Amino acid sequence: MDTTPTTHISRMPNPTDFVPELADVSAALFRATGNRSVPRTTMSLVHLRAGQIVGNTYLTVLNTAFLRKAGETEERITAVSSWQDAPYFTPAERAALALVEATLQPAPYGRERVTDDLYAEVAGHYDEKALATLTIAIGQINFFIALAVIGKPAPVSSLADEQWD
Repeated sequence: MDTTPTTHISRMPNPTDFVPELADVSAALFRATGNRSVPRTTMSLVHLRAGQIVGNTYLTVLNTAFLRKAGETEERITAVSSWQDAPYFTPAERAALALVEATLQPAPYGRERVTDDLYAEVAGHYDEKALATLTIAIGQINFFIALAVIGKPAPVSSLADEQWD
């Protein structure tokens, strides 16, 4: 196995260089999810779990860094991958994590991904604006999943860091 370091950062150049409208879409998504109806920590937990589910280092490193910068404990960050039996999450956070898992993972044959019971559970913790915002946040991370798994940007701990060749 070749372990020689490479100067190549990402699989593709910055897509915004070719499709500048991407910056507008990205900014609009961040504005839509930044309305404070859902705690920023919950958003980062959901985005971290999404990165774990799809097995993407860029998303897991970035969202782990966001959580650390927000003062989250290592126990909570580490336990996101096993949140179902971890004692570190609130019922509202658990509902949000269940929702992102249901959205990203295949449903058992013949069943919905997001069941009525799951929707009712999430709606019991979030008002209509927060539920819409959480739904948009899951769509937001799905949007970035495609860029992350196809383009393979360099893992960074800040969006200000160089991610693309």
